[in-house]
Amino acid sequence: LSLSLSLSYMGNYISCTLSAPAGKQSKAIRAIFPTGEIRKFYQPIKAAELMLETPNFFLVNSRSLQMGRRFSALSADEDLEMANVYIMFPMKRVNSVVTAADMGALFLTANSAAKRVAGGNVRILPAPPRIEESSMPKLNLDDIEELSSSPEFQHRLFMCRSKKPLLETIAEEPICSR
Repeated sequence: LSLSLSLSYMGNYISCTLSAPAGKQSKAIRAIFPTGEIRKFYQPIKAAELMLETPNFFLVNSRSLQMGRRFSALSADEDLEMANVYIMFPMKRVNSVVTAADMGALFLTANSAAKRVAGGNVRILPAPPRIEESSMPKLNLDDIEELSSSPEFQHRLFMCRSKKPLLETIAEEPICSR
């Protein structure tokens, strides 16, 4: 079981996809319960059967989760589709928007499930060697004559410098009553 998290800053889009290796496991219905437990069902099942086990929670298909959009809760009489992953959320969130915290919780659940499947065999790679900042040469734009003499570069450099706003007291005139 693995989780793919796509993130796009330009469109503020985050999508979440749970996937499993090919074979019999991918044909199962997976349900993630509020406790973090992941159950697999190999026979068709209705959403109501899972919701009866955990009252005050609703069921959502993981494929419908998108940041910034509302949860699309499944109705109780809806059949769960094979090879899909369903997540349970508290009923108080039924009309709210999917947040990064929701996606993060889903990501953590998928990660812990993957570790359990791997039997705890998690490899930790050594950290890359650190390079001291003082040993790295620093770029000084003043030394490059072609750039410093270019009017276009001077204009761009001027536009990039931070400008402090000038804050002045606003003098108000008294209001005369008629």
